[in-house]
Order: sequence, then C-alpha cells, then structure tokens
Amino acid sequence: MFSSLIKGSIILAMLFGVALTAAFIYAYEEISLDADKLINYKPETSSIVYDRYGKKLAYVFKKQHRLYARYDEIPGFLVEGLVAMEDTRFFEHNGVNPDAILRAIVKDIQAGKFVEGGSTLTQQLIKNKILTNEKKLARKIKEAILALKIEHELSKEDIIERYLNEISYGNNYFGVKTAANGYFHKEMNELTHKEMAILVGLPNAPTFYNPLRHYKRALNRANNVLYRMKSLGWITQNDYLKAVKESPKVYKTSLTQNIAPEIVDEVLRRFKGRLGDIRTGGYEIYTTIDMKQQAIAKKAVDFAYKKALKKYHEKAKGSTLNAAFVAVESETGDILAMVGGVDYKKSVFNRVTQSERQPGSAFKPFIYQTALDMGYNPASPLTDLARTFQYYANGKPKIWSPKNYEHDFKGFISLREALVHSRNLATINLVADLGVSTIRKRLAFLDVPHIPRDMSIALGNLGLSPLKMAQIFSVFANKGHMIESRLVSKIISKEGAVIYETRAKEISDFTTPEQAYLMTDILKDVVKRGTGRNARVKGIELAGKTGTTNNNVDAWFCGYSPTIETIVWFGRDDNKPIGRRATGGAIAAPAFAYYYKKLLALYPETKRTFDIPQGVFRGEYEGKSELYTKNSPLPNSYNKGRQNRSNVLEEETEIMEDVDPDDGEIKMAPTINIDDMPTYEEEEDQGDALHPQRKVPLTPVSNDSGTLF
Repeated sequence: MFSSLIKGSIILAMLFGVALTAAFIYAYEEISLDADKLINYKPETSSIVYDRYGKKLAYVFKKQHRLYARYDEIPGFLVEGLVAMEDTRFFEHNGVNPDAILRAIVKDIQAGKFVEGGSTLTQQLIKNKILTNEKKLARKIKEAILALKIEHELSKEDIIERYLNEISYGNNYFGVKTAANGYFHKEMNELTHKEMAILVGLPNAPTFYNPLRHYKRALNRANNVLYRMKSLGWITQNDYLKAVKESPKVYKTSLTQNIAPEIVDEVLRRFKGRLGDIRTGGYEIYTTIDMKQQAIAKKAVDFAYKKALKKYHEKAKGSTLNAAFVAVESETGDILAMVGGVDYKKSVFNRVTQSERQPGSAFKPFIYQTALDMGYNPASPLTDLARTFQYYANGKPKIWSPKNYEHDFKGFISLREALVHSRNLATINLVADLGVSTIRKRLAFLDVPHIPRDMSIALGNLGLSPLKMAQIFSVFANKGHMIESRLVSKIISKEGAVIYETRAKEISDFTTPEQAYLMTDILKDVVKRGTGRNARVKGIELAGKTGTTNNNVDAWFCGYSPTIETIVWFGRDDNKPIGRRATGGAIAAPAFAYYYKKLLALYPETKRTFDIPQGVFRGEYEGKSELYTKNSPLPNSYNKGRQNRSNVLEEETEIMEDVDPDDGEIKMAPTINIDDMPTYEEEEDQGDALHPQRKVPLTPVSNDSGTLF
C-alpha cells in the first residue's frame, strides 16, 4: 500500500513536471510578441532642429523626450556604476539571478509581503517596457520567462543600451543621453564621475532623487554609488575622494524651450508625413538659418513695428498690425532669417510662408526688366501721361483712370526715373507698349501664380507670399538667375545616415548678368534718392523697391545687398488699411535698414559693393551719364554722336518709340476702347517672348485696380 502510494506520488510529480514544462514552453512561445518590443526596439526618439552652424534650435518630440545613445557612446564608468548598484552579476547570469531571488524571498517572508523583487537589470527593463509594477506572482513568472528569452536573443551590451535609453530619469527625460543633456547641458563623454553617479542613482526613484528639486538628496545618492564602486574595487580611493567632493551645476531646462519657434513650425509643416512622424523619428535636422541674423531680423521687425504703432497712436495689445521678414543668401537661396509675425505668442501664423498679399509697386521691376531685355535702356523716354481705359462689365461700359501717387504727371520721363520714383502712369503706359501677354510669358518663367491677364499687372495686382517674392526677386539679387529659397539643408537619421540632402532648386536664367545689373543700378537709385530712401545704410550698396497697395493696405520693401536679399512686409491681419501715408518706404524700409546696419556690425567682412559684369558700359545721353549693354543700347540720339563713342558696340539695336521724346507738349493720351480691338492672342505674328510685336494689349482690366505706390 505504502509502495503504491509512493509510486503514485512519483507519477503525479512527473506528470506535474511535464505539465509545468509544457506550460512553460507554451508561455515562452506566447510571450514572443511581448519580447519583440525589446528585441526589435524602436522607441520614440526626439528629433533635433539645428541652425546652419549646428546651434540647437529645439527638441521636437511627441510624448517622451528621448535622445538615443548607442552602446559605444555610453561611458564605461556609467555602465559600471549601473551594474554596481542594480545587478552586480549582470554579465554572469542568463537574465534571472537565483541568489538574488532567494534573498528577496527570505525578506518577503520576514515582512509578510512583497518588499524586494530580486530583479536583474534585464527584468527591470522588461518591467518598464512591457509589464507593470504590480507585485504578483504571475507577473514575476512572466517577467522571468521574458528575461530568459530576451537574454537568449540579445547580447548583454544590447540589453544595457536598451535599458539606458528606455528608463526614466525624471523631468520627462527618457534615456541617459537626454538626462545628461538636460540636467548638465553636456554630452555623455563630457560628464564627470560625480555627474554620472547622479544619473546612475536616478532610475531607482526619479522623483525622489531629482537633482532640480532635491539637490542634496541626489548628491548623497551619487556618493552611495561611488562608495559601492570603490568597495567593489572598480574605482580607486583617489578617484572616489575627488568625486565625492564635487558639486556639479544642474540646469533647469524647459522641455518647451524653443529659440526659433516659427522656424521649427515651418520645418514640421514642410516634412509632415514625408518621414513618418518627425517628432518620434530621432532625426537631426539642419536648417539654413543663421541664429545671429535671426536675432537681428527680429529686432528689426520690432523696431519698425514700434515706430509704426507710435505713428498711428496704437498699442500692441489691441493692434491688428503685423509684419513678415525674410532674408535669403542670394547665391544659394538659403534662408538666413525668417520672422513670421510681430509676436509668436499672440499668433503662430507664419506670414512669410502662409500669407499671400498684393505686392503693389514692388512688382514693377519685373515689368521694367522685361522692357530692358526687349531693348529699352534706363534712359529710354516713357510717357507719364494720364490715360483712360474703356471696357465692358456685365454689358455696361466702364472707365479705368489710373493715377500717380503724387496725383501729377511729368509728360515724359526716363525709364530709370519712372522706376526710381515709382510712377504709375509711366508704368501703365509701358505695359500698354510691351503688351500684357508679353509680360505674362516672361513671368511664366518665374513660376508666378495667378498672373493677371489685364492691365492691373502693371500695379502688382496679384497675391504673393513674402517667401515667393524672395524667390522671384532673386533674379535681380542673383545676377539674372532665379533660385528657389530653401530652409532645410540636410536630415540625418538616428543611425547616423544622411537621408535627406538638397540644394536649392535652380531655375533657368531669367535674364543675363549684364541685363540684371542694369536693374540693380536703377534699384540702387531707388534707395539713394527715390521712394526707398529710408532703406539707406552707410557703408554698403543696397538696391530695392518699395510697394504699397491701394488704400495703404500692404507696405513692402524688397531689396538686396551684394550677397543677401531681404523682403519686408507690413499690413493688418484683417486686411484693413494700415493708415495715412503708410507706404512701403515709410513703414517697411526702416526694418530693412535696421537689419543691414546690424549685419555690418555682426559681420564686418560682409561684401559691400556690387560687381559690374562684363558687357556693361557707360555712355552719355542728353548730357547725363548712363549705363548700356549690347541688348539695351542708349536711345536713338546715341547714334547721332552726342557722346563719346569709345565703347561703341559692334551691333546696336534701334528702338522705335511710340511717342516722340522731343515733343514738349503735354497732352492727355487718348482713351483706349479695350473691347473693340483684337488681343495679342489673335495676332498672327506675335514674335518671341523677348521681342514680341509692340502693340497695345487689349485684354479687359480689373475693376479693383487703383493707385499703387
């Protein structure tokens, strides 16, 4: 009987063992999915946005701020400290430490409850990443099984790497690299022994030992780490004594700190959905921004904004006045500074990239460049007379009678003076001479959207963002070659690979360097003595054009130095008029001048004079010195021997003017009935884009065209 009982017990024990083994094997396979979270570890990792010189602008993250550190980046002292405090036999066991478990069981029995878990580093990692802190036997069994599986799949170095990147260090810092950067503003290889000891002591109780809140407590915990390492013989007595005396400086760093929020926002907008979630991908994003120039750009906007508020007796709190500023390196298209508004805290809307406003007369240089490329010269006489345009709207005759800003007219004026003083009537008559379709064909090369099909094109009646203005204005700043502005130069993955690298998009030459220089020389005069006088800066050549839309709704200054192009816009967010005499020269130009004054102080080596390309000559026309090129010779009288012909070109083009410049009688130009005459599209011989038939364009004009400056 007794023998049968023993045999039965043995059989039951064997069956229990088999069942337990089977259950263990089943559980081992069942938890493979959980183990995969650590085996194929892909944590949320913060991305970092830099300026062009590697200065950090901001960390970008979703829920957990984590900077990933590879094992070979982690100092050996830090690893040794962690092992000394948490799992001395880490490199010896297979994920579960039986000795530690037995000690924990004894203490738990003595206490009558779970007080110590005996967990290895592997088990702690599992608890943090996969399981909960719940102290139940079932959870401990699953934790042990997972530990065995993970140790089978990963190396000890892999487990340490995952542990030090996954664990919380308080203050929403996840991972040791994040904590080193946040608490000490250092990379891990720059940490002292005491600083590393503070970090080693944190995961045990991140809130309790937080050095920002409990500095002395954190130092005492660090000293315990150092003493443990000395006791194990892992550091010398001298190193120990030196380290315990140290009191490291700890920084209170805000996770929301962002020194260029509008830049970071724009980066996120541009790459949304292109690289997954950029906030969790661990990317290093290098922008083209120069934070020193960003700072002076912001001050320039503040300066002009406060000046405008004072002029119109407004306070910033209730004012709808706003601004945009963008500076671009002419040759590369790199955006050096971008200010999307006067106060980011009040409005995150980026008016540089997200708004479209009418440029007004700031658009005129494109019309005048078209004329120069068709054979006009800066000295060519233009008709500055009133002209009315008749058209039909809804079957009813309408009359458009544009005016100059000054409400006068000169009769005849040179092309240079017409642009320097932004004469509307001369510009409109020039457009009538060139043809709207001709200008539209030229602008198509610049990728200008929504180009007007009527005479309002003469007065900039189209919507463009300041960044788009910077792009198309580059044809003047960049010697006739348009280049698309860029904000991001490269992106590096968390593995260290360059996954995105770009050069600015270059667009075929709009004009030649010598033709573009003719425009630059005219725009220099705009700044020296024209509507842009408030943009003058001593010690540097600047070129630019003012722009003010009807009723003073928008005020622009678009200009450039020999190396940098700058676009400034002021206006109200509700599209109401800024105020009386709120011209681009009065409101926007002061910000432009402030920026370049500070730029020269910041970078004294800045290039200060424009280069004159080959093929640009100087002659004399009617007693005045003037530039000319092969394609833009001096007007007809040049051929009559009125000036020195030492630089006569091999070929000269005769320009036939519609109005005799010698006729001194000022008359009203006739009314043109737009609807009774054929348009360019109906002409058989249209010529090419640069040399079309010079007829008056006859497409209907816009109802809302007005006096623009």
